[in-house]
Amino acid sequence: MSKHRRKQPSTGVRGEAVRRLRSGVAAVDDRFPAVARLARRMRWEYPRPGRKGFRRWVPSWRQVLAVVGTGTGALTLFIGYAYSQARIPENLNSFATQQDNIYYWADGTKMARTGWVSRQEMPLEKVPEDVQWAVLAAENKTFYTDSGVSPSGIMRAVLRMGTGGDTQGGSTITQQYVKNVYLDQDQNFSRKLNEMLIAIKLDQRMSKKDILEGYLNTSWFGRGTYGLQRAAQAYYGKEVSELNASEGAFLASLLKGAALYDPAISKANHRRAEERWSWVLDRMVDIGKLSAAERAEYTTFPEPRARPRATDSSGQSGYLIEMAKAYVSKNTTVSDAEFDLGGYQIYTTFEKPRVDALTEAVKKVRKKLDPDRRSVDEHVRVGAASVAPDGRILAVHGGPDYLKQGLNDANAVTVPAGTSFTPFVYAAALEDGVRREREGSRTPVSPETVYNGDDKISVRTPEGPYWDRSGKIVKGRNEGERSWGRIPLRKAMVHSVNTPLIQLGMDVGLDRVRRTATAAGLLPGSFGPQVPDFSLGNSTPSAIRMASAYGTFASNGRHTEPYSVRRVTRNGDTVPMPRPRARRVLDSGVAAQVTDALRGSVQEGTAQRAKALGPEIAGKTGTSEENDSAWFVGYDSKVSTAVSVFRLEPRTLQLLPLDGLGGAPKATPGSSYPDEIWTDYMKASAPRQAAARS
Repeated sequence: MSKHRRKQPSTGVRGEAVRRLRSGVAAVDDRFPAVARLARRMRWEYPRPGRKGFRRWVPSWRQVLAVVGTGTGALTLFIGYAYSQARIPENLNSFATQQDNIYYWADGTKMARTGWVSRQEMPLEKVPEDVQWAVLAAENKTFYTDSGVSPSGIMRAVLRMGTGGDTQGGSTITQQYVKNVYLDQDQNFSRKLNEMLIAIKLDQRMSKKDILEGYLNTSWFGRGTYGLQRAAQAYYGKEVSELNASEGAFLASLLKGAALYDPAISKANHRRAEERWSWVLDRMVDIGKLSAAERAEYTTFPEPRARPRATDSSGQSGYLIEMAKAYVSKNTTVSDAEFDLGGYQIYTTFEKPRVDALTEAVKKVRKKLDPDRRSVDEHVRVGAASVAPDGRILAVHGGPDYLKQGLNDANAVTVPAGTSFTPFVYAAALEDGVRREREGSRTPVSPETVYNGDDKISVRTPEGPYWDRSGKIVKGRNEGERSWGRIPLRKAMVHSVNTPLIQLGMDVGLDRVRRTATAAGLLPGSFGPQVPDFSLGNSTPSAIRMASAYGTFASNGRHTEPYSVRRVTRNGDTVPMPRPRARRVLDSGVAAQVTDALRGSVQEGTAQRAKALGPEIAGKTGTSEENDSAWFVGYDSKVSTAVSVFRLEPRTLQLLPLDGLGGAPKATPGSSYPDEIWTDYMKASAPRQAAARS
């Protein structure tokens, strides 16, 4: 027997498999003898005959070439077919008809119009050559020599598709222009391939200068601007034809991501912008479009102007617009770039009669201040907000004028709530009861539960007296150092007696008080440290959140998150946006008992200025321990309103004391101005609402 005789397969499973494989090969040989002969001649048989061990499974160079050639041919056919099917769209994207965004009052009338009135085209010959090359150096230095696509970008897209990643990055200016004017912003392989194929066809149809002109007129530069002309106006207040290479290098940096490179947004942005600006100028030198001598002239970063305010934003409108825009950004899928493109209709919850009435009430009080004669009347701020029990923000007073003061004082989270926080302590006690002994069970609490109301009594925990960090026992203090003796909790709430409420918070547990306040609507980030003063309002909620939280009592223990936008449309199509829903956070009986105590505060206690509005009004004054803030928060069945008055040092942003504000005796705690603003506002807004409805 020849030593080359093929070994017979063994018995068993392996032998059976080998026999079937050989029989299959034999069947192919019988049916396609020519193919079989060619395969043997080209040594395409696999596993490879005549080899032993692992070498049988190592493909030959002919087999490798065959696979690569077949794959390349198939890919070439696929791309060729896709190229033949690709069409340059006849219609441009909506950028070509960029519109303003329009905001509406709650009654449907127009409140404000924001955004650029129109997108301004700028011929390429009016763009300085240095500015053009700054863009090309940053984005696509081979623009004038490439075919409209980047081969490395194609490979990167293919590889990322194979690994499950996105396909962004590496696009030429032609590709970016195609994406801007014809396609959407999705980053998937199908869209990327279509972008490349259209770019190749467009490069054959349009001149390079026309493509560059279109790109410069349609790219997003942030600050609500599309196009280099609008960007020059927004960042430098000049025409694009007036830009130099340094300014052009900065604007070119924005193309990488305006939200990351606008230096007015943050210090980190400023650092990135400077680094990118310098890199673009160096890149221009590298490609021979800026001399070293010219580069040496640009050593100082060309600081852009401050971010421009929205149009129609004087008075209170600017605060309302910013709130509504922020709400849309947070609660829809509309990106900042899409929103700046315009065409949106934003229907807000703001009621113009209430906003006007609140503004006039604040102005009336401000007339009593005389900063020229009294230094204590300087730097006075007022934040106020009205929120309906169902969560609608009806009115806001953010400051004297949005164009003069951009910070919205109704959203400020630096002002201590003071004793206006105590209703949450009272509600927590009624809901959860108290525990006075270390191992004792919780005891129910009612409005008639009696506490010690004397001045300077020691604050206790279940373990004993509460010691502060200096080693002293903490003692509660009442306004005017008055001692009330044994006092029911409801009466303590009505007359704002501090010592019973401090102790009540300790007995309930400050963690439970915090939980109740959070459920009612205050944000966790606004809470102060959990020490005895926590019950007396060392937390710093905004006026909007305080109004919303008191609204939980007005709605019998149900809370709805505050919101400022009812719906959003774009050219008639509704933009999906969830509506906050009410949820029960307090027992209805507990909410009713809190309301009863706060009505007592208006009828016979510290909030009697609002008594003239009727017996249904519930409210609470608030003064901080350091006398650097004063509040009034009150409600009826239709609206809850919070007003805060404080002084803020503009350089250090530190709160200043209110002692003697408006000429009041210095011994007077807090200020009566929040009560006055609240009462005047409520008196004026009711008739206006009735007139508006009629």
